Amino acid sequence: MRFFLAVVVAFSLSGCGDTKIYLPASPTPVPVTPPPVVRTTVAFRAIGTPTSVRVRYSTPADGLAQIVTTLPWSGSFETTADNLFLSIEGVPLQASLLTGSPFFGVQIIVNGSLFREATSSTLLLETLTASGTWRR
Repeated sequence: MRFFLAVVVAFSLSGCGDTKIYLPASPTPVPVTPPPVVRTTVAFRAIGTPTSVRVRYSTPADGLAQIVTTLPWSGSFETTADNLFLSIEGVPLQASLLTGSPFFGVQIIVNGSLFREATSSTLLLETLTASGTWRR
């Protein structure tokens, strides 16, 4: 019996080697970088032969703005918005009768590309309007 007990103890001890426990490595923290801020430049223009015009345009900061000016005229602003409703309206107040080729136009330019435009080539003092919703 002692022999049997010695064999059992010997086999028991031989099965007990170093126990290695492998734990999953903790994940390496990945720095979170915010998405880049994309700025959009919106420009309004009024061009043509009238000697005086009234221009109305809308911006997110000022809402509806109005100016009486000579041509050419331009105004611009920058925004980080993903979409905007943009509008411009031009009304010629005075036109020269000496102009052989009358022309009047209003434009909305977004990032250097024409977004909306309205033009006229008559001597009538017409109101021109250009508007639309710009989306990135």
